[in-house]
Amino acid sequence: MSVRFGVIVFPGSNCDHDAYHAVKHVLGQEARFIWHEEERVGDVDVVILPGGFSYGDYLRSGAIARFSPVMQDVVRFAEDGGLVFGICNGFQILCEAGLLPGTLLRNESLRFVSKPVTLRTENADTPFTNALRKGQTLTLPVAHGEGRYYADDAVLDQLEADDRVLFRYSTPEGALTDDANPNGSARHIAGIANESGNVCGFMPHPERCVEPMIEGTDGRLLFESLIRHVGSVHA
Repeated sequence: MSVRFGVIVFPGSNCDHDAYHAVKHVLGQEARFIWHEEERVGDVDVVILPGGFSYGDYLRSGAIARFSPVMQDVVRFAEDGGLVFGICNGFQILCEAGLLPGTLLRNESLRFVSKPVTLRTENADTPFTNALRKGQTLTLPVAHGEGRYYADDAVLDQLEADDRVLFRYSTPEGALTDDANPNGSARHIAGIANESGNVCGFMPHPERCVEPMIEGTDGRLLFESLIRHVGSVHA
């Protein structure tokens, strides 16, 4: 079966076509764009909130996009168990919308960071990570100015207790060092899930890393995980 992806498009999204290309043209799945003024996400299996600068990042990243007409249905879709994958700016929007805890702050360096980073897989038993192994490292690009994940210690402790930290920034050997953390993110967190495990916020850009000619193919593993999960549910 073919998995149906819906890619939300906000004014200022700039990775929407990358995400669409990754799932449709590289991985051969169904995909369509969903304009931010639409009131329903429609008949989809996975909603992607792509990277970019929704509404120009005015106020703060994701703060205005959270009030887009489509977001009310994205929240409904998530609460009904639908898979929602927020990438970079999409992660910021999910936090603003209350679908994920915490927030994304300015990078510790106060500079925009754009470079390949290494991630360590912390939980390989989720819809977003089942094509990976626990402890497996990936190399993916980041491109953000506000990517520093922050939450208070109680929230961070709960995320770890519930095994909801999916990825951390690390060295290629999997060590958690200051140099490996590109933005100063709390406890090296690069990706988390909600309590139900069907919503993921992820700061790097897997959609930019699905073909050998552009930054490698490690990003395919996240999309392949989603495809595998949906296939197993409908088997």
